[in-house]
Amino acid sequence: MKKISIILFLIALTLVACSNEEQVRPEERLQQYVDYWNEQDFEQMYEMVQDVEKEKFVDRYQKLYDDVEISDLSVSFEQPETAEGEEEVDLDEIESATFPLSVNMETVAGPISFTKDIEMVKVTETVDDKEQIDWKVNWNSGFIFPELEDGSQLSMSTTQPTRGQIFDRNDNGLAVNHDVYEFAVVPDRFEDEESEKQAIAEALNMEIADIEKALSADWVRPDVLVPLKVVPSLDENGYQEAVDSIPGLTYSTQTGRIYPLSEAAAHLVGYIAPITAEKLEEAEPGVYTEASLVGNRGLEELFEERLRGEAGVQLTAVKEEQEPVIIAEKAVQNGEDISLTIDGTVQTQLFDSLEGEAGTAAAVDPTTGETLALVSSPSFDPHPFLYGLSNDQWTKWNEDPQQPLLNRFAATFAPGSAFKPITSAIGLENGSIDPNEGLSISGLKWQKDGWGNYKVTRVSESSGPVDLRDALVRSDNIYFAMQAVNMGEEAFLNGLKNFGLADEFPFSYPIESGTISSDGTLSEEVLLADTSYGQGQLELSALQLATSYSVLLNQGNIVQPILLSDEEKEQIWKESTLSEDNAAIIRDALRAVVTDGTGQTANVDNVAVSGKTGTAELKQSLDEENGAENGWFVGYPEDGSVIVSMMIEHIEGRDHGSSYVAEKVGKVLSSMNE
Repeated sequence: MKKISIILFLIALTLVACSNEEQVRPEERLQQYVDYWNEQDFEQMYEMVQDVEKEKFVDRYQKLYDDVEISDLSVSFEQPETAEGEEEVDLDEIESATFPLSVNMETVAGPISFTKDIEMVKVTETVDDKEQIDWKVNWNSGFIFPELEDGSQLSMSTTQPTRGQIFDRNDNGLAVNHDVYEFAVVPDRFEDEESEKQAIAEALNMEIADIEKALSADWVRPDVLVPLKVVPSLDENGYQEAVDSIPGLTYSTQTGRIYPLSEAAAHLVGYIAPITAEKLEEAEPGVYTEASLVGNRGLEELFEERLRGEAGVQLTAVKEEQEPVIIAEKAVQNGEDISLTIDGTVQTQLFDSLEGEAGTAAAVDPTTGETLALVSSPSFDPHPFLYGLSNDQWTKWNEDPQQPLLNRFAATFAPGSAFKPITSAIGLENGSIDPNEGLSISGLKWQKDGWGNYKVTRVSESSGPVDLRDALVRSDNIYFAMQAVNMGEEAFLNGLKNFGLADEFPFSYPIESGTISSDGTLSEEVLLADTSYGQGQLELSALQLATSYSVLLNQGNIVQPILLSDEEKEQIWKESTLSEDNAAIIRDALRAVVTDGTGQTANVDNVAVSGKTGTAELKQSLDEENGAENGWFVGYPEDGSVIVSMMIEHIEGRDHGSSYVAEKVGKVLSSMNE
């Protein structure tokens, strides 16, 4: 009897222990599942679902979530609450439990949110030869998106945006979407294939090898069109004549990007081209595809985000013999059009006036700050980057000593004597220059004690004492060097800073800011002297130099230059930099520069031009006798409506030096006044 009692006691003790052992609850298992879901850990989720093939679960989830670019996923469910006095559900008495599920996410087509009941089903599993109770998700496709629950498949369609266009101040196109022409051949239309391929290569500026490569593609058939090249216009290069004379050649019209000013504005506007693998990798997911065209150089690159727009995307549930059901939709947003203050006519006039020589030019309204032209010469045709750039053309541009791919208007250069009006303004304002005082200067060279072998040289000797007007008219380096040395570093530096030469140049396009010197000081007296007449280490861009001259025509203020038509006009960058009386003194002298001085080639019949020439020597050291020279002229008409700044590289050896540049600016100002 005692043995039986002990056995019964042990059995009872085991039953009590089992009844007290905590059973896993369905909401606990669901919370684990939801945690994995929020982490998009589909492998772990799969281990917790019931009766689903792995590839239909893991692979499908992963692909769909990748395709629609799921982000900011948030999945949650309502935990059951036991009311006061109410007993908790006895898990032994139920086979399933249902919970309200909430799913929120961002997708390529916009936000998606849905609620759905999720059922947890009791299962009995054998672990280590023991049976135990667990809970699994009763899953179906509706937990991906409810619209897929009936067996529908997800479909995604994309509407590409129209790229925004770039216009000048008069609504003339600088970068526009327009008809372009795709040339193609139909192989079985050839009458004499070899000679006609040669003729096509010459007409389209292609390599025969590229034509043969296109014709040898696997998909090519004798009666199908084989695309060869896209061109922006039929009116150039005899394209229409080629079509009429070569039997196998034809073309079709499509919409593309064209640049009406071509070379004249290429550095300013830039171009679009197929995206590179590097740019695609760097871009945010979903913004571009391998087929995207993106901005390169210039405004096309600078304003890429505004110009490109945003693709429209629609996610739909599709099932045979049923109407598609929209799951999410984001409307296409076309790119933004951009209007500039640039005047296409002035841009072209300045570019053409440079006649392919290496140089730069800028034109600005001194009152409104509107930039009318930004020119870099020589330049390049932007269209081949989009429609087919041959190796020969690329090599030619890169090996050209004139560097047509270099953007000179965004760079800085020594301004030479074109800077003397600014030195004049600084000295007049701080009182160190008396416009009526003449300095006695003998000979063509001058130096101070302690300068070693270095001397300041002027172009012509004076017949008597040299005052400010005479120094500007004859462009006397010695006069300005003497005035700067007398003024001293501190006063001159303060004046340069008042002209913004220590500040970042404020402009929408990334143009290099001017510099005073390598370290921002003028502590060496020789450097101080050289800087006064635009040499030393002083550098300015053509636009900043033109902008600085606005102090003469804008009530003593330096205007804030602008490029976009929606920017505020008549902003002041540097206020009260020059008094009107002192501005009048300099204006009078600059008119005399053109009528009687170094800028006489700018003296045209139909407009009174004022301005200042400049020749900047590009010496590698102070000991160098002669260096290359850049020629400058900054000029404006009598009504003060525009300031034009132009620089041409390597004018050394020319008969007229910087007068050569002055003549070009004078002609442009004359044309603008017609």
